[in-house]
Amino acid sequence: MSAHNIPIFKTISLTALALIAFAANSILCRLALGNESIDAAGFTIIRLLAGALTLIGILQLRTYLDARDKRSFGQLSSKEDSIPQSKGSWFSGLMLFIYAALFSFAYVSMDTGTGALILFGAVQLTMILMSIFKGERLLAIEWMGMIAAFAGFVYLVLPQLGTPSLIGFLMMSVSGIAWGFYTLAGRGSKNPLSDTSYNFLRTLPLVSVLFIVSIQQLTLTAEGVLWAFLSGSLASGVGYSIWYSALRGLSSTQAAVVQLLVPMIAALGGVMFMSEVITTRVMISGGMILGGIALVVLGRYYLTAKA
Repeated sequence: MSAHNIPIFKTISLTALALIAFAANSILCRLALGNESIDAAGFTIIRLLAGALTLIGILQLRTYLDARDKRSFGQLSSKEDSIPQSKGSWFSGLMLFIYAALFSFAYVSMDTGTGALILFGAVQLTMILMSIFKGERLLAIEWMGMIAAFAGFVYLVLPQLGTPSLIGFLMMSVSGIAWGFYTLAGRGSKNPLSDTSYNFLRTLPLVSVLFIVSIQQLTLTAEGVLWAFLSGSLASGVGYSIWYSALRGLSSTQAAVVQLLVPMIAALGGVMFMSEVITTRVMISGGMILGGIALVVLGRYYLTAKA
């Protein structure tokens, strides 16, 4: 289905929910790893396992309810009707694992601002270069919006930037590239919940390997396990399903640029839940990011409708 065939209000609503989930994920990861209540391997293992269990539970419940409703109306003609036909891919499962694992390990050796800049820079470059490679022509207004949004993002994280270690830089860069490919793979999803569920399930063999390799160094506390579980079940599992739904109405460029809002939403979350102060820098960068995203997301819709 073309992005232009998806109602814009629905796309904006789903995108907003997904980005809030991403920001919550960043906050939960920062709480867990920053307080050293869990190690990077343990956080990744519990996050992906919790995501898989939660999503499969939701998927099974939805399948049961759909089958019951069809039986009630005499519409279930065969067993096949109740089985989701869309089951993700091993490639998406691999990209999801690489993103989640390297994200956690990279943040052990760098601060939040530096990690965010490297991650979202890699995501943007990956998705935009792939869209250009596939022949998606960017409009001038999209280039302008993309530059404005990224400039606002850099201005936001600039005070927090430190010099990352080479290993940390490489891990976060590859994590961003993997997330970019995972996002691109989800643009054609016909059943976002099913695809996301099976993608999480496909990470479990690699999760098992990570557990075996790191079992001697695992550091687990009740608080750390709770943050990791919430990150996996809600912010990641449910959030990524919503993101796959939103992607049906976004171009690759739009999907890349709107993710720059995540650090902004995380900063607002810090104000709401951790009594942090809204600074002039946050307000200026927020205006730049929002303005740039508005040009990218709404510009193509407006010009297309006008043409």
